[in-house]
Amino acid sequence: MKAAMQWGKTALLLVALTAAPLSQMWSAGAFAAEPAGAAQQAAVNINTASAAELAEALVGVGPAKAQAIVAYREASGPFADKTQLLEVKGIGEAILEQNSDNISL
Repeated sequence: MKAAMQWGKTALLLVALTAAPLSQMWSAGAFAAEPAGAAQQAAVNINTASAAELAEALVGVGPAKAQAIVAYREASGPFADKTQLLEVKGIGEAILEQNSDNISL
């Protein structure tokens, strides 16, 4: 029984590998680090983006935190650097670190 199950798994693997040559799988992105179709996120300007744009572009930032960023910007003026986001309620080191490459001024 165990041998039959192992044979079934091996046969399934062989069918999968022979269904498309490896070169086709490689060019189709089957071995890519990111899933096929995953887009590189464009940087979002924290001094000009709307709350909706911020919520969409920043990981861990939903509508409420995005609105807090806009409110802080309106009350205090434009952000001088990315780390100033830490002064916004709800934005911590983890969120800043996750988004650092996607933030522009």
